[in-house]
Amino acid sequence: MTWNGRIVRDPEWLTTEGDLILVEGEPLVASKKVYLMCNKPRGLVTTADDNKGRPTVFQCLEGLGLPHVGPVGRLDMASEGLLLFTNDTRWASALLDPARRVPKTYHVHIDGIIDQETISRMMQGVVDEGERLQAISVQLLRAGQRNCWIEIVLQEGKNREIRRMLKIFGLEVLRLIRVRIGALPLGDLEKGAVRTLTEAEVEGLRVA
Repeated sequence: MTWNGRIVRDPEWLTTEGDLILVEGEPLVASKKVYLMCNKPRGLVTTADDNKGRPTVFQCLEGLGLPHVGPVGRLDMASEGLLLFTNDTRWASALLDPARRVPKTYHVHIDGIIDQETISRMMQGVVDEGERLQAISVQLLRAGQRNCWIEIVLQEGKNREIRRMLKIFGLEVLRLIRVRIGALPLGDLEKGAVRTLTEAEVEGLRVA
């Protein structure tokens, strides 16, 4: 490889935008930046290759002719809803930076009826296995006789945070759907479908 006319053999050599990089005499061109949203179905793991042979979210991208992209964060296998993909690692890292506290909104179907005391305690924060878990917003959406739907907004999104919080109060998650990241809604995107983000949506998440 040559970098700005200089032979470089270090695979971790730091480059910047505008550098001329040649591999076997041919210029190395960066892939076009791609930003996608997917309505992840339940039952898929958020990884490119699962060592247990389980189906992955990359099945939703098959046949689209995309460059290499990766998921921005995760949804566990039993969860569904809004999942982002990109090959822009800086954009993805900024979205996942805990210091930026980008809100993520979930609609959760639970086996039981939540009360105001539980809502207050979830917003005050609870401790599970030495880790503090906290929602910035919890509200009841609708309730039946034995179960209900609630909306939960998180800013950090620790591993299985919602399920762990609700389990502390004896509440089981029946269904968990991420419906919004920052100001970007899942909208009416069909289950398993993928679409490209608009420039406005990309920039909106960049400054979220």
